[in-house]
Amino acid sequence: MQPELPPVKILIVDDDKAILEYMQTLLEKDGFTVKTLLDPLLAEEELKVGGYHLVILDLMMPKMDGIETLKKIRRIDSDVAVVIYTGYPNVESAIAAMKLEAVDYLKKPFNVDEFREVLDRVMRKKGLARTPEEQLHRAIGDTIRQMRKEKDLTLKQMARRTGLSVSLLSQIERAESSASISSLYKIAIALEARIRDLFGEF
Repeated sequence: MQPELPPVKILIVDDDKAILEYMQTLLEKDGFTVKTLLDPLLAEEELKVGGYHLVILDLMMPKMDGIETLKKIRRIDSDVAVVIYTGYPNVESAIAAMKLEAVDYLKKPFNVDEFREVLDRVMRKKGLARTPEEQLHRAIGDTIRQMRKEKDLTLKQMARRTGLSVSLLSQIERAESSASISSLYKIAIALEARIRDLFGEF
């Protein structure tokens, strides 16, 4: 039985109601759970209770701009992924956003495919697998890393044992690359395990 994929919760903060409605429709169609806020002053409180994985912020808003909102968010949650978008991009705000660890800074209007690419990148970076296939890659990667550490092996030692590169092994463990059956066989031999042991609880 495949594990149930957890819903990815997104909070969007923008003073433009039409953009909020458009973004909500787009993201919900892609399977995300979405909450929207017109007032950035409410974002801090919402974040404390909402359990969000991603916040999408407009840069130019009355009452409080996106950078100020992001500062407040970072005081209560240093880990949540934040994407800033703006119709008025400039170097200063881009630098300020990156210093506060925004994962991306987009210019409005943006292409839907480009936006989906950004979201996919955020999901991978934060380990929020979206499909059963990605979930499987993550389960395999986590199991291999755990088994390697239990045997006190470094990636370099694993590379020597398997004949695979350190880079590929690292990508497999981080679920950034899908391992071929041949690679999994070599990893299993190196860990003195069976291939099916590498699939963890999946």
